[in-house]
Amino acid sequence: MTSSDTPPNLPQTTQDKFLGGKVMVEQPAKGRHRAGLDAVYLAASLPDDTAGTVFDLGTGVGTAAFCAASRLPNIKAVGVEVDPYAAELARNALSLPENARFADRVKIMESNLTAKGSVRHESGLISSIADHVIMNPPYYDSARFRVTPQSDRAPAHALDDRGIEPWIRTAKDLLKDGGTLSIIFRADGLQDLLDPMQRRFGAIDIIPIRPTADAPATRIILRAVAASKAPLQILPGFTIHEVAGGPFTQQASTVLRDGAGLQLANR
Repeated sequence: MTSSDTPPNLPQTTQDKFLGGKVMVEQPAKGRHRAGLDAVYLAASLPDDTAGTVFDLGTGVGTAAFCAASRLPNIKAVGVEVDPYAAELARNALSLPENARFADRVKIMESNLTAKGSVRHESGLISSIADHVIMNPPYYDSARFRVTPQSDRAPAHALDDRGIEPWIRTAKDLLKDGGTLSIIFRADGLQDLLDPMQRRFGAIDIIPIRPTADAPATRIILRAVAASKAPLQILPGFTIHEVAGGPFTQQASTVLRDGAGLQLANR
């Protein structure tokens, strides 16, 4: 981690390595949301043969989009972000030498993905342009959970009073029929995801993410196919640590440090 030269009127930033140094992101040092491992797991949920255009909704400083483009040479990634400052940091990071291998395949666009359809379409988020959508939305419903009062951080932590539905609606609008959606979310929010996906998505795979093998899942990755009628299935899942507070499992190490995919069953 290194501090970058930041103008005095903007927050100090750091440059942080992901995937064992294959990816570098620039992000605020404090006071705002900082990218974590969830973005890496999300990008890793895309199968190794993924090709086409991948939209990363709520990309922040671009972490999931960068990680996906680093591993998958046959995709173009589009990171969508409503916060101009985060979007600018993502664009800046594309000029870093660590990201040179994939920078020409990543685009960052500013748009309010939860706006009504006509507004989204005017901003460039038009219908049926994505082969895949990934997203790491705010985990918490502001109507049910108390969230940090810090205004710069709250939008990244809490959904507004409409919940997750606008995110699902936009993903379905962007996707071609047969395109895929991958979401990482808190495990106890599974029902919040499934309700708005009815009649929009099928072939839903639920992938539990457990801190240790004997612990309840704290996160889930949900993968689905637009306009499919195939049934839901629960996959074996992914374990992060050998023991609580201990080393990463071999599977987690290959994902987090080597940039591998999750190697989960595909339909």
